[in-house]
Amino acid sequence: MSEAIQQATPQPAAGSAAELASLDGLHNQELLARYNQSLMGVFGTPQRVLVRGNGCTVWDADGKEYLDLLGGIAVNALGHADPFITSIISSQLSTLGHISNFFTSPTQIALAEKLLELAQAPAGSKVFFANSGTEANEAAFKLARRNSTATRKRIIALDGAFHGRTMGALALTAKQAYREPFEPLPGGVEHIPFGDVDALRTAVDGTVAAVVLEPIQGEVGVRPLPAGYLKAAREITREAGALLILDEVQTGVGRTGNWFAYQGSVAGGEDILPDAITLAKGLGGGFPIGAMVTFGEQVSTLLTAGQHGTTFGGNPVATAAALATLHSIESRQLLQHANDVGAQLRAALAGIDGVTEVRGEGLLIGFDLAEEIAAPAVRAALEAGFIINNPGPRTLRLAPPLILTGTQAEAFIQALPAILAAAAETAAAANSADPNTDAQKDTP
Repeated sequence: MSEAIQQATPQPAAGSAAELASLDGLHNQELLARYNQSLMGVFGTPQRVLVRGNGCTVWDADGKEYLDLLGGIAVNALGHADPFITSIISSQLSTLGHISNFFTSPTQIALAEKLLELAQAPAGSKVFFANSGTEANEAAFKLARRNSTATRKRIIALDGAFHGRTMGALALTAKQAYREPFEPLPGGVEHIPFGDVDALRTAVDGTVAAVVLEPIQGEVGVRPLPAGYLKAAREITREAGALLILDEVQTGVGRTGNWFAYQGSVAGGEDILPDAITLAKGLGGGFPIGAMVTFGEQVSTLLTAGQHGTTFGGNPVATAAALATLHSIESRQLLQHANDVGAQLRAALAGIDGVTEVRGEGLLIGFDLAEEIAAPAVRAALEAGFIINNPGPRTLRLAPPLILTGTQAEAFIQALPAILAAAAETAAAANSADPNTDAQKDTP
C-alpha cells in the first residue's frame, strides 16, 4: 500500500467508530429520539434499541435483558452471535467478499447443491439466489409469468397471504392495507378463500399459470393449510398445467421441525413435490440471503440468461453464512430439537387460562386469546423480559431461535399468565379512559 493511500485510509477513531462513539452511553429514549430524526417512519418507533445478543438472549441500551422468542421474525435460527457462524462470516469476508454475478464461488456452488439435496429435488433442478424473501418471491412471480401463454395468464394466491412488499410480491399479498397505497399492482393475480379445496378446484383451469401458497400462513397468526390441501393443490395444478409454488420464506430451513414445511405434517404425510419453493429468513442464520429452488428441468429452464438477475445475490459471504447455518442445524440435530421444544410450548400454551387456540409446527407457533389484548400483551411481555409479537388483535406469535431450550420455554410459560393479566388491565384502563381509543393497534 502506498504512503498516500495509507494516509488517506480512515483510522477507526476517524471512521465508523467516531459516529458510534457519539451514541455511546445513551439510553433507549435518547437513541429512539435520534432514530426518529434520521430514519424513515415506515416501521413506526421501535420498541427498544438492542445493543448485543448471545444465544436466545438480547440486551437493550438500558442494560435490560430479554429472552428473544421472535428470532428477528424467524430469522435467527441459531440465535445471536453464534460463534461458528461468526467465524465463518469473518473468515470468508477476509478472503473474498463480493464478486458480482459475472463470476461464481465455491460457497455458492456448495450451497446450491446442499439445498437441492435437502429438498430432495430431482435431476435438472436448480437454485437462484437473492437477498431476501420478497426478492425470492419476485423471482417466483417472474417464473409464473414465464409459464404463461396467450390464454394462460392468471396467478392464484390465497386470502390471508403475505409474500412481501415489492411490487410483484405485493400483488400476491392479500392484505388491502398493504396493497391499496401502491395500486395499480402487477395484474393477473386473484385471491381465493384460504384452505377451500373446492374453491381451488373451481379457480384453477388451463388459464392459470401458477398457484402460490404458504404451507403455513405466518402473518395472519400461524395458520397451517388444512390436511390434504397441498396434495389436492399438487393434483389440480398438474392437471391444469399450472405451477405449484410454495412460499417457504418463513417456514423453511428447520423452522417447522423439517427442512421445509412441505415435507412435514402440513403435507399430511403425502409425497408432495412442488414446482418451486422460495426461501430466506432463517437460511443465513441472520445474514441476508434468499433463494428460489426450482424442481425438474422443465421448470428450471423457464428463466433463461438475461431474464432475471441481482448484483448481490449469492455472494460468497451470504452463501458461506447459509452453508454454516445448514451445517449447524444438521450437526446439532436441531430439527428434532425444534419439534421437541415446539411440542412442549404448544402443550403448555393450551393449558394457559385465556388462551383459546394454539397452532403451528416446530418452533413457529401462533396462539389466540379470549380478549383483544394482543398488542398490550406484547408490551407487557417486553416489560417482563420477553420478545414476542402480535400479528392480530387476539393473536400472539412465537418464532424463537431453533436453539431455544426447554428451560427457557418454561420460563415464558410461567410468566405468561401475569403478562396476560397485565395486558387485560392495560386494555381495560384504556377503554375506561376513552371507549373510542384504539388500544389494540398492532405493533410494528
